[in-house]
Amino acid sequence: MRALDFAVGSTAPLRLLCLGAHSDDIEIGAGGSILELLGGRRPVDVDWVVFSGDAAREKEARRSAALFLKGARRTRVIVKQFRDGFFPYEPAIKQVFEDLKAGPAPDVVLTHFRDDRHQDHRVLSDLAWNTFRDHVILEYEIPKYDGDLGSPNCFVHLERRTCDRKIALLQKAFGTQRGKDWFDPTTFFGLMRLRGMESRAASGYAEAFYARKAVLAWR
Repeated sequence: MRALDFAVGSTAPLRLLCLGAHSDDIEIGAGGSILELLGGRRPVDVDWVVFSGDAAREKEARRSAALFLKGARRTRVIVKQFRDGFFPYEPAIKQVFEDLKAGPAPDVVLTHFRDDRHQDHRVLSDLAWNTFRDHVILEYEIPKYDGDLGSPNCFVHLERRTCDRKIALLQKAFGTQRGKDWFDPTTFFGLMRLRGMESRAASGYAEAFYARKAVLAWR
């Protein structure tokens, strides 16, 4: 299995593959971590793939990606139009993963939590593990009505200003979602504060992931 090397002195770009079922998933689950990573000194190349987006939500997805990915060395944003809620019955989604696999190998794959109760989310997680079997995969979490938050084992500590920026960008980019009762700054702050407490972040805030397999390069 590939070892993940975050060495700051490396001149080689870190290749990041972000997978989201819907237009705001990546940002909610890992937006703060992405902002922190792109604010570092190592160059980062990002492939950003959203699988479901009608005309309005595709526009939001592309706008949000442009906002969150400022500072990346290279970006590629792909938005598909698979039907929301029907991913288990869409065999063409598998071909998207095969096409991604044919490209440059990512160093890190961000995808949905395998035990997420949303069927679209689970499909992407399963296909990520099926496709990128020798890669570092981090599964992000999304708070929602289903109450399926678990006990993640990997944390990225966030500065408070990063949390503020993440939430400001979410509110700015996703006008179609602002009327929903769960799409609220207190929801996002609350989860980041909880994960910060669990991992004893000095700032008090963190995002959490499930790292089911990881190889550590000690030298």
